[in-house]
Amino acid sequence: METRQTLIVLDFGGQYNQLIARRVREHNVYCELLPYTTPTAKLLEKKPIGIIFTGGPSNTYDESAPKVEKELIKSGVPILGICYGCQLIADLEGGVVGQGAREYGRQKLNVSSSLLFDGVKKESLCWMSHTNYVEKLPDGFVVTATTPTCPVAAMENTARGLYGVQFHPEVMHTEEGEKILRNFLYNVCGAKGDWTMGNFASRTISALKEKIGDKKVLCALSGGVDSAVAATLVHKACPNLICVYVDHGLMRKNETEEIVRVFRDEQGMNLIAVDAGERFLKKLKGVTEPEKKRKIIGAEFIKVFEEEAKKIGAVDYLVQGTIYPDVIESGLGAGAKIKSHHNVGGLPDVVDFKEIVEPLRDLFKDEVRACGFEIGLPSSIVMRQPFPGPGLGIRIIGEVTAEKVGILQEADWIFREEIAKAGLDKEIWQYFAVLTNVQTVGVMGDERTYDRVCGIRAVTSVDGMTADWARIPYDVLEIISSRIVNEVKGINRVAYDITSKPPATIEWE
Repeated sequence: METRQTLIVLDFGGQYNQLIARRVREHNVYCELLPYTTPTAKLLEKKPIGIIFTGGPSNTYDESAPKVEKELIKSGVPILGICYGCQLIADLEGGVVGQGAREYGRQKLNVSSSLLFDGVKKESLCWMSHTNYVEKLPDGFVVTATTPTCPVAAMENTARGLYGVQFHPEVMHTEEGEKILRNFLYNVCGAKGDWTMGNFASRTISALKEKIGDKKVLCALSGGVDSAVAATLVHKACPNLICVYVDHGLMRKNETEEIVRVFRDEQGMNLIAVDAGERFLKKLKGVTEPEKKRKIIGAEFIKVFEEEAKKIGAVDYLVQGTIYPDVIESGLGAGAKIKSHHNVGGLPDVVDFKEIVEPLRDLFKDEVRACGFEIGLPSSIVMRQPFPGPGLGIRIIGEVTAEKVGILQEADWIFREEIAKAGLDKEIWQYFAVLTNVQTVGVMGDERTYDRVCGIRAVTSVDGMTADWARIPYDVLEIISSRIVNEVKGINRVAYDITSKPPATIEWE
């Protein structure tokens, strides 16, 4: 099997580091985000076609500043330094890094001839975020870009394959940033563009076949995109995969039926679907505190899964949907160990298995979705919105009952249906209904009602860390409100949540 090319993004603590890695992947080049403390020998063992030094909050002239061994700079591997990374190259090569050239936000960038700026407009806007700057170039370097207040906005030593940019090409505010990164990857590093989801899927399936063979594999299938894609890759590789789906009775309308149809009927998986709705509702009876509801649902889920796992007996492998951000956020190199119990809520403790299989641990979320399409999963699964593990249990304010679950399922279905009809389902990151424990007076058919308020929530976001409320057109909101009030018995008022995150969270509980 042909070895894929690898680029290394060396992390110096900057805020855009994951974004740099994602941008590289978008250009069909595989990259790994590694800490700057990674020994040079270990980095070079990976035979990288290039290395990117990220930005960071440090000052190169401080004794405690993060640095790399000079052997890395002398290795002959092309290096691009961004912001702090640019200053670090200058410092290690004998240049001088000065203080006080504050530049924040958009700046006018002027570039000269360079492999890095091939096809880039001579004048464009770039995004700056720095206090220090390269005051004196190292020997052998030339300036290739400037801004009105930064005399060394870019520098290079082409003979050594060393390049530095003081601005941030990875952010969308840098108009020509995409071209600049692509030029480094293809013009400087000689990238072939061999990182595609088609290649990834075929290589992963082949590797899983070789590793697993006809051994027994178990997967906790939630219906979410990560577990769905991971399970499907393993299913295509080995004949003895058993998937267990636990329906806690708190799923969205028709969701359980769809999961069973897609994975058992269409994909042909050995899927055990456990209907545990009544069991969960009994455990939740009288419980109103959100965190207590979460803990009850999580603990009961593990118990149900454990019962099913005991029926199955010992397995050789347990499949987890760990993805690359999980690994990164757990400490990069230490990620595999720290995250081994993360994605299936502690299941490794209750399953008799020999090894964990994580086929998606190299992928970002958008790549997982692309892989899902590549291996034939439908859009309804691949583009499934983020959905909390406790499901509707934390979208019902107060005690959870079968009646309330039914009411919320219907209201949520109408909301999602109308968003899709309006063509907004691709624009809005997440949208759902909430059943409050507030009742208000209403009038329907000349009769007084005293029913519940339904909250609806829709947000735009990239990763869920921050979010803004979606500006749904009034006419669409009117249709949603009218349908919910008229079609869902038990609701007589609809309120639209227009709070951003922060200060609010996306979910209400």
